[in-house]
Amino acid sequence: MFTTESVIGVIGAGTMGAGIAQVAAKAGHPVLLFDAAEGAAARGREGVLKGLQKLVSRGKMTAEAVDALVGRIQVINSLEEMAPAALVLEAIVERLDVKQSVFGQLEDICSEQTVLATNTSSISVTAIGSTLKRPQNLVGMHFFNPAPIMKLVEVISGLDTKPEIADAIFELSASWGKKPVHAKSTPGFIVNRVARPFYAEGFRISQEGGADNATIDAVIREAGGFRMGPFELTDLIGHDVNYAVTSSVFAAYYNDQRFLPSLIQLELVNAGHFGRKTGKGFYDYSEGAEKPQPQTAAPAAKPASVTIEGELGVAEPLVALFEAAGVEVVRTEGDGRIQVGDATLMLTNGQFSTVRATEISNPNLIHFDLALDYAQASRIALAPADKADAKAIEQATGLFQAAGKAVSVIDDIPGMIVMRTLAMLANEGFDAVNQQVCNEEAVDIAMQGGVNYPRGPISWANAVGLSRILNVLRNLGGSYGEDRYRPSPLLLRKVARGRQS
Repeated sequence: MFTTESVIGVIGAGTMGAGIAQVAAKAGHPVLLFDAAEGAAARGREGVLKGLQKLVSRGKMTAEAVDALVGRIQVINSLEEMAPAALVLEAIVERLDVKQSVFGQLEDICSEQTVLATNTSSISVTAIGSTLKRPQNLVGMHFFNPAPIMKLVEVISGLDTKPEIADAIFELSASWGKKPVHAKSTPGFIVNRVARPFYAEGFRISQEGGADNATIDAVIREAGGFRMGPFELTDLIGHDVNYAVTSSVFAAYYNDQRFLPSLIQLELVNAGHFGRKTGKGFYDYSEGAEKPQPQTAAPAAKPASVTIEGELGVAEPLVALFEAAGVEVVRTEGDGRIQVGDATLMLTNGQFSTVRATEISNPNLIHFDLALDYAQASRIALAPADKADAKAIEQATGLFQAAGKAVSVIDDIPGMIVMRTLAMLANEGFDAVNQQVCNEEAVDIAMQGGVNYPRGPISWANAVGLSRILNVLRNLGGSYGEDRYRPSPLLLRKVARGRQS
């Protein structure tokens, strides 16, 4: 449907619009760039040029290639000049009435075959198309910022979008070097829906005193493999923006508790502490301010031996680390626990350590958290039961330190940090699939390509074991007594299918 000769129109020359224009021009298309604000389109084109010139100075592009790319971006002064475009993509203000007005005008200017695309991140594609004469030609084409760098494009089909139009945009995005995914027009699409628990669970752990913000961020990064923790990431995004998106998704899903906004984030918004852009959020960014450091246990003695009772499942790589550290490893039958001195270590199952300790009649139970890769993780979190003695905690700490991990001893909180975050991310991914928004592959591609997750949540959940993830969710639900942690029907079905003989 599209070739490199196809003219691409971009409306809106801010950071996103100019970035999209750059992507299309790099792929060889002639690009028409328009902005209603006087001089904005020219400034957008100039911004593209300056950004690319930095690549020239670093030897990553030639000056000739930059000139050719920018030369394909033509600044126009009116919507009427969009007439030759085969595709017109808007990246303007997030207002339904404004988008409907612009697309209505374009229908009278462009040919009946012109595809109209919206870069909206929150407005229903179906609603935008409801006032158009040709809603079948409208599709969502949701880029992520910065558009030239981020790989993901969510291709969103409204109720009236022709499947062949969505397929053509999918193929076009792929030809631009992007990783497109198909999704239906539902609140939050894929990324802004599935990502909500990443923030929400961290905020809740902090609100309940499970750990301080710096420690939660460090565990998410150094054990979970994420680039940033929830507090530093929302400080970067801006709490006004992040809270608004969460509130929008919460309202759109009729106040589903899984999307409940955070009171501690609301307080920041009420105070005007939006994060980096205001100099203060969860952290202080004023000149000379010191960022809080994560809680890290003092060095403890390396144990001489450790007993592994049964298989550790996803945590099995720890055994090799213990052996490499010179700790004698004894293996026996059992239910998957680590015995070191007086301490009994078990991977968190979503219960309070204290509750599980009571159930197994072992006051020195200490839960340890999930890691993306136990062999590579540089930090691990431990959550002792309330009656665990100091000696047992020290012995557990020494064992993980011998394995090369910084140890953060946190309060007893269900599911700890990484485990409950993954369980909720995967659960939301499965629910999006269950509700026919997208397929499983799209969830993983979207979360890795759109928000840089270290692994797709569904793929990661499968590696951990879906039965274990389901058990964590059920125990979280039992601990809190809230619908928030209800398992997705698709997860229930998959676990049941796996248990069939």
